[in-house]
Amino acid sequence: MPRALGGGIVALNFLRCGEVCADMDRRRFMTLAPALAAGMPVPARTQTRTQTQQPLLRRPLGRRGDSVPVVGLGTWLTFDVGDDPDAIAQRRDVLQHFFAAGGGLIDSSPMYGRAERLLGELLPGLPHAGRLIAESKVWTPFDALGPSQLERSLRLWGQPRFDVLLVHNLLNWRAHLKTLRRWQDEGRVRYIGVSTSHGNKHDVAERVLRSEPLDVLQITYNFADTRAEPLMNLAAERGLAVIINRPFDGGDLFDQVGRRPLPPWAAELGCANWAQYFLKWVIAHPAVSCAIPATRRPGHLDENMGAGLGQLPDAAARQRMQAYVGRP
Repeated sequence: MPRALGGGIVALNFLRCGEVCADMDRRRFMTLAPALAAGMPVPARTQTRTQTQQPLLRRPLGRRGDSVPVVGLGTWLTFDVGDDPDAIAQRRDVLQHFFAAGGGLIDSSPMYGRAERLLGELLPGLPHAGRLIAESKVWTPFDALGPSQLERSLRLWGQPRFDVLLVHNLLNWRAHLKTLRRWQDEGRVRYIGVSTSHGNKHDVAERVLRSEPLDVLQITYNFADTRAEPLMNLAAERGLAVIINRPFDGGDLFDQVGRRPLPPWAAELGCANWAQYFLKWVIAHPAVSCAIPATRRPGHLDENMGAGLGQLPDAAARQRMQAYVGRP
């Protein structure tokens, strides 16, 4: 997720790099800063899946034998745009790159402003050929508004049904799960579940997981916030898919590593940049089905999707990766 430069020293070094940095986004700058400072040539971007034609890794989604690519796409903040044609065209490019890389699951919510509307406008013109896995949410404190909100989301997406529907942040979950089960019985959604983020409501989520027959848990998990691991393990034990939001901690992980280079051994894990380093660590957790980083930049999308290629770190490698970054 694009972020403004943080810290005077970083900003000053960025400016000193001259014209070579002028069109470079912050994420790429942080990866290449040591080489730039030393006057070394800037390497070309790493190959994407469309260049290598490698298949993305997939994990089970629910109990019905479906699977999902391990890297999906979130739309919080990044797809909430107005009528700016340049911004809309950029999001179209993000979606084109996503499907070209073999992506499937796209997550949104009524909470995300215009995101669902924009998806509905852009998806029909893209060659996703049935690969789309549409995930949205219900988010209202009022029982009676849940069904109408879901109907509106379905119209905005322009889809015949949803693949996944969640009770967003567990708001009024008892009433809304009844609605989701009815939609599931009617064939209007395949999988249902609950979501939470930022470490909130884990106690409520545990009660729901233990008492309700669900298919999916969406939750926050990243280097800086590992509090979800007990719930992730519980969900996996009960046969639920686990979808990870905020895998970059809202972009703060890039601030945490700053200009630090990747460790030399990261290449052995297939990590060519920090985005892949962070994402591979997340999706390597055995309970995780998919992570949904959000971005507005096609170049960032390509980097993210690269995390779903090749091998994933084992438990020992994950510990080494976290030790290098440093625990929060």
